[in-house]
Amino acid sequence: MYKKLIAELIGTFILVFAITGAVTIDQVTKGAIGHVGIAVSVGLALMVIIFAIGNISGAHVNPAVSISMAIAKKLAWKDLAPYIIAQIAGAFLATCVLKFLFPESASLGTTIPSGSDMQSVIMEVILTFLLVTSILAATANPNNSIMIPAIAIGGTLGLDAMFGGPISGASMNPALSLAPSVVTGNMSHLWVYIVGPIIGGILAVVVRSVISTKE
Repeated sequence: MYKKLIAELIGTFILVFAITGAVTIDQVTKGAIGHVGIAVSVGLALMVIIFAIGNISGAHVNPAVSISMAIAKKLAWKDLAPYIIAQIAGAFLATCVLKFLFPESASLGTTIPSGSDMQSVIMEVILTFLLVTSILAATANPNNSIMIPAIAIGGTLGLDAMFGGPISGASMNPALSLAPSVVTGNMSHLWVYIVGPIIGGILAVVVRSVISTKE
């Protein structure tokens, strides 16, 4: 079990460092990466993580995904809390490293709604629904090569970030939003990025169970 938790910690560190790091670097360099570059970074980061640790821990690297996998009976409930703790630890470690590297950044990639909280929470529900749906579909066949979920899930995350980023920040991950919010002290919108992804993930599991042809 400890190997899975270490994998989740490292994987979440890489994901949060890459995503919030891309946002932070874009801000401090006044747009050197750009929105498309950030979205591409998001998708590629998850692809790399799935290739690296997918066969070890499942590469959840996201509390909303782990909760969804527990409901879908793809993760033991007794392992849920340790998974989430490892993910949050990895996220905070990544944010602390970014804080050290870019002390001039006030946000460190904190996800903040561009409009109302309600608009963003609904967007996060939909984006996470798409993400978890792709995870459930890509991992349905255990005989699939790791390449299939890496490309499918990484591609979905990149797509979500491409069109959802300008509205909600396209977090889809409570750990990714929690760490920079706490470190920077900007927690006024944090509930959006905890409630939205969890609801979206659960909805994906429910819908998948209804439409699945394999029971």
